Amino acid sequence: MSIWTHPWLIAALVPALLAVGALLHRFWAERQARQKRRLPKHWPLAGRPLANSEEARVWHWLSRAFYDHHVMIKLPVTRFTLPRQREEGMEWYRLLGGVYCTFTVCKSDGRVIGCLDVPGPAGIPRSTRALKHSLLSQIGLPYWVVRSNSLPTVAEIRAEFLGESELNRAMREREMEERAIIAAQSNLRSALNRQRSTRSHSDFNPLSSWPNSAPDARSSDYHSQWQDNNSFLMPLDSRKGDLL
Repeated sequence: MSIWTHPWLIAALVPALLAVGALLHRFWAERQARQKRRLPKHWPLAGRPLANSEEARVWHWLSRAFYDHHVMIKLPVTRFTLPRQREEGMEWYRLLGGVYCTFTVCKSDGRVIGCLDVPGPAGIPRSTRALKHSLLSQIGLPYWVVRSNSLPTVAEIRAEFLGESELNRAMREREMEERAIIAAQSNLRSALNRQRSTRSHSDFNPLSSWPNSAPDARSSDYHSQWQDNNSFLMPLDSRKGDLL
């Protein structure tokens, strides 16, 4: 007599087989998950530059335009935005986690003042540009799309990002001039120190130790000519304090 002729045996075996199958599938799924979480010994990755040549040109220009700020590259918008409802954070993060701007300009305290994008060869999709413009404008941040061959002027970009007036621009230019003057004074002071050091070493000429030795005419003419041609530098030798 076959066991398949007994319906009650079939009714008992089918749930048991299903349970065994479910356990085997669970074991297989957990094993696959462990293998995915396992860190590889040799990463299948290679290093690459942070910016391409087009982005690098805009990056250098932007760093000069905002010399008194920080220029961040490829920063996600989720780093400087926050949902008004905390419980909706994960939902908005899933939506905006992959949205970033090529450059983000911020103050020294981390406050963002504006964002820029540099289009690639295929440009920026209209929907992506509209999303960023809508998002950033609603939180009070300007958003520009620029290319290295059609950059705005420094005055335009600073006026848009900082609301800089003519007075502020004049003060900034004066600050840059003062920095240039300070740098020139530092270079001049270094040159004077080197010249003084050279003169001090020349004073220890071995011939000077002989009382009856006559001074070298060529050396005397050289020092006389140096003093005549460097009337701008010579008075500084008598100063007791350093240059400002």
